[in-house]
Amino acid sequence: MISTKDIPSGSGGGVSKTLQPGNTKLKINSIALEDWPFAEGAYQLKLDCEGVDLGEGFEGFFIDKDNESLGRHKGQVGRVRASQWAYQDKTINGSEIKRDLEIVKMLKYICEATGCLDWLEGQDGKHETIEGLVAQFNDDAPFAEKYLRVCVGGREYENKAGYTNYDLFFPKFTKAGIPFESADVDEMASRVLKYNEADHIVKKKKDKEVESFSADASAPSNFNL
Repeated sequence: MISTKDIPSGSGGGVSKTLQPGNTKLKINSIALEDWPFAEGAYQLKLDCEGVDLGEGFEGFFIDKDNESLGRHKGQVGRVRASQWAYQDKTINGSEIKRDLEIVKMLKYICEATGCLDWLEGQDGKHETIEGLVAQFNDDAPFAEKYLRVCVGGREYENKAGYTNYDLFFPKFTKAGIPFESADVDEMASRVLKYNEADHIVKKKKDKEVESFSADASAPSNFNL
């Protein structure tokens, strides 16, 4: 006999362990520079992020797959690029763009949103290189446990299993809005961009593209995907 009582709720597919493009809240767990292989001296600024606590029914990735005693992440996780584009020295329409200055600007935006601008100001003149400044930012982690309201975009790619996945990034700052702010900002006063697939998703081409991304490109390397 078919019972129509006590039917479990939900689709049964479970909640994804990884962050997806869209509007959400998250915190930054770590931050690092990563070489961009398509231009000498270019960097991407990668942020290992974690969403809000999803409760006891959620089983996230292990914090360290090689040391399971540390437990699991309580929220979805993902590696989000600070910008869709890499940071590099270049000239656009006669204007000179300096890699290091642009990275420091992004650090300032992060510090403003996480309430640690004093930390950045205290680093003035202490570092010979941008690599040293970013490494110190990660080590001191003044952004820790500070939740942000964000808009996350993504570049589609096909993973090893043949499924569409996303290389995540924060959209650029525009007059229309900003990619992130403190989660403490009143939602009615929020300036965060409203996620729109047409604006915030870079569709994969039918043919293979020059750039390629691994199956775990949007998740920190120690996550067991």
